[in-house]
Amino acid sequence: MPRMRNRLIAAARRSMLQRGELYRRLDVAKEALRPSALVDRGKYRIGEKVDNAAHAVGQELRDNRWPIAIAAAAGALWLLREPIKEHAPKLTRRIQDLATEVADHFRSADEPADEDEFETLEEDDHEAVR
Repeated sequence: MPRMRNRLIAAARRSMLQRGELYRRLDVAKEALRPSALVDRGKYRIGEKVDNAAHAVGQELRDNRWPIAIAAAAGALWLLREPIKEHAPKLTRRIQDLATEVADHFRSADEPADEDEFETLEEDDHEAVR
């Protein structure tokens, strides 16, 4: 009979330990399924995916700088095509005018003065002497 009693005591102890383990697991499950815990877990996973995507994009940008820069410039020009069509003729005229002004400025310093300028200067000198 003592042997049977010891078995019963051991079985009761095991069942108590199992019940305690089940309650701990149930508490963990309750905590994990709380709405705030679910939201926090979702935020963490989304943040992790965003970080991975940002790292992949950054690596691609580092690996392919020139093609991406050319594509970005072409895309920006395509988006601005209507304003460019409207303002390009004015801008080219201004650039051409500026270029001719600069060329005239440097050309006048290098070339000798016109003969008409000498005649007007000589006439002014004669009038000043008289």
